[in-house]
Amino acid sequence: MKYKLMDVASVIRSKNSGPFELTLDVLFRDEETFVRAVKADAINRRVITELYHIREEDVLSIISFPAARAIKATIVRPLPSGAFGERDVYGAQQHAPLMELEIELP
Repeated sequence: MKYKLMDVASVIRSKNSGPFELTLDVLFRDEETFVRAVKADAINRRVITELYHIREEDVLSIISFPAARAIKATIVRPLPSGAFGERDVYGAQQHAPLMELEIELP
C-alpha cells in the first residue's frame, strides 16, 4: 500500500550537518510503520537523488535510528551555508520535497 510520507511521519525536517552538508530526518509516528519503512527500503539513495536532483555520490549516508523511529539521510549541500546566493543558512527549509513523497509499505 502507498502512503504519503507526511501522513505516516510525525516529523519531517532538515538541518545543517556542518557548512557543507544537510541532514534530512524522518521520524515515524509508530514503531510498526518505522519497521515497515526500513524493511521496504522506502527512503534510499535513488529516492533522495531523484527528489533533490543530485548525484548519487552526493548522498553521503542513509541510516535508520531505531531509538527515535527515524531514518536520516545526509547529503552534500548545493552551496555552502552562508555562501553568496545560498538562501537557507540553517538548512531548515530543505525537507519540503520529502513531504509529498509516496512510499510503498508492505
